[in-house]
Amino acid sequence: MTTFRAYRALLANPALTKLLAGEFVSSIGDWLYLVALLIVVYRDSADPVLLGIVGAARILPYVLLSVPAGIVADRYDRRVVLLVTDVARGVLMLGMAWFEATHGPLLAIIVLAIVATCFSAFFGPTMGSYLPVMVRDETELGPANSAWATLDNLAFIIGPAIGGLLIAAGGLTLAFLLNAASFAVIAVVLWRLPSGVGATSSDGGPESRPASEVEPASSTRGPSLRTIFRMQRLGLSGLLIIAAVGNFVYGGLAILTVVLATDVYRGGDSATGYLNAAIGVGGVLGAIASGPLVLRGRLSPFLVVGGALLGAGLAGLGVVADLAPALVAIAVAAGGNLLLEVLSTTIFQRLVPASFRGRLLGVLGTVGSLSFAGGSLIVPPLADRLGAGTALLLAGGAMVAAAAIGGLLVADAEQRAGGREPADSPLLVHVAALPLFAGVPPGRLWAALQTAKQVSVAPGTAVIRQGEPAESFYIIESGTVRVSQRDRKSGEERILRSMSADQVFGEIGLLTEQPRSATVEAVSDVSMLVLDREDFLALVAAGPGLGPRLLDLHRGVGSGWKRPRMRGPSVGNVTKKESAR
Repeated sequence: MTTFRAYRALLANPALTKLLAGEFVSSIGDWLYLVALLIVVYRDSADPVLLGIVGAARILPYVLLSVPAGIVADRYDRRVVLLVTDVARGVLMLGMAWFEATHGPLLAIIVLAIVATCFSAFFGPTMGSYLPVMVRDETELGPANSAWATLDNLAFIIGPAIGGLLIAAGGLTLAFLLNAASFAVIAVVLWRLPSGVGATSSDGGPESRPASEVEPASSTRGPSLRTIFRMQRLGLSGLLIIAAVGNFVYGGLAILTVVLATDVYRGGDSATGYLNAAIGVGGVLGAIASGPLVLRGRLSPFLVVGGALLGAGLAGLGVVADLAPALVAIAVAAGGNLLLEVLSTTIFQRLVPASFRGRLLGVLGTVGSLSFAGGSLIVPPLADRLGAGTALLLAGGAMVAAAAIGGLLVADAEQRAGGREPADSPLLVHVAALPLFAGVPPGRLWAALQTAKQVSVAPGTAVIRQGEPAESFYIIESGTVRVSQRDRKSGEERILRSMSADQVFGEIGLLTEQPRSATVEAVSDVSMLVLDREDFLALVAAGPGLGPRLLDLHRGVGSGWKRPRMRGPSVGNVTKKESAR
């Protein structure tokens, strides 16, 4: 798919387009508000220490609430969570506008700002989990992330610019009111968007959710968070390293821009503004550059490129002595940082099933906030002791090393989960092409199949027995098995069916946590692929409607069983079926 076609496809997705447009307006309001808040605090207190305390206090909620926010994002309707946080922040903006207009106490504005930040802490994990719900398939994930990053950085440029104009006109109250209005805009947009949780139509098909994001309902046992991390530990570890080091050096850079502008480039406050404007421009260019890259299957090499750009930009800032080349260097650093952000987000969404994204995004958000705060506290004193140039060179080197290590870990994860199928695995290639697995993201399907064990059994061997705990899922490669069931009262055994190559069994007991309801015995020499419980459940979580399709396999005419209406692809209520569990 070409870059142009990919982004044209985004415009053909009305729900996603409305979401991005609404959040763009809201982001402009956020940056406008942040400029106004800092000016109000410094104007009324004339205390730079208090200004720093307010800045630190705005980071603390992200540290404390990112993980709980992720849990909320995974447990509740993400659209509603976003709606509640936006409405709450809009009301708080009105409160700040009132106190500013009536010359109320500064402490009241600061308290409202911190409360607003507490609600903002829920935005990142929820938006990161909701955005993939709006795409129609995984090919739109990368372009959607790139588009969102581009718009967010445009807002970073536009918001402070509007703030500067309002401040020049003496309109700080208006700044708070405009941010409240921006929250009202996104609230109206969200109200009309599809739900962020599963819903089904009357025939059980997915409704208002893209196929790539249909999740099992809570009544069906899904994979554990430990299973997801075990399967994707290399990729997630690589992303964690990049996020931790990247936020650390960027936190230091945010503080050093003031030092560089004043002490090195001798430009004062205007130079600080120019440097921040260059950060915004670089971020937009980085987000745009990520557009064609996210369409590729393998993204790990470009993580290294993004880290190299960020590191080179930081090193350049440490070497140049004039403002003009410094603007280029900081734009390069910002572009590399945004490239890392978009690529990391896309890789994360490819590796992690939808039902776990909120929690893991919360963990990454906490690590990022702590790292950013650490960089803000550690890098400036280091620059004071060693010199700003040396500190920036060290930060640039650390970023390049982190990107290289993280990129290698992600590359290994991509090879396992999303790489090309090896030519010497024709069996797995054949199984992956079965109609049963149609629509399952290829990377996650391949990751699951690579954990499968190939097992051979002789004729007369019982593969599973009625009444035993359900531990595995079976895909028949060759041979024939017989499925039988013994009546509990009479003890009479009856044959339910025979199964052969490319058929599967063992799914129902795993999905419903019930003992095996039938015995499966080899009639001939049988070769099978065997998935253990956790890997099977992780596969079901990744596949659109895979759970219901599995349950539909052995519903024979005359069985007396009819499919219940379900709120999602739930199979938890199915306890009586004439098939092997």
